[in-house]
Amino acid sequence: MFKKLDRNGDGVIDEKEIESARDAIMDRADAAQARLGNRWRRLDTNGDGKVSDQEFASSMPLFDLADRNGDGKLSADEIASVRKLIAERAN
Repeated sequence: MFKKLDRNGDGVIDEKEIESARDAIMDRADAAQARLGNRWRRLDTNGDGKVSDQEFASSMPLFDLADRNGDGKLSADEIASVRKLIAERAN
């Protein structure tokens, strides 16, 4: 953990490095929040603001896992990530 925080490798963690880590955490949290909202809206297929057990059961969890940015589409990078994961698991 120390090495990850000590971005410039000078053997100490300074305020700038902590601020950088804090920004990275906030960026990831914002992205996760957006993905969750997008996925929830996709689950709510009838648009009533609620997700029923039937809507949930008919969801596509594997697609949702592959759609890392939650935009409802699979980019070339997202497909490559899935292929890499499958190849690693096969070996």
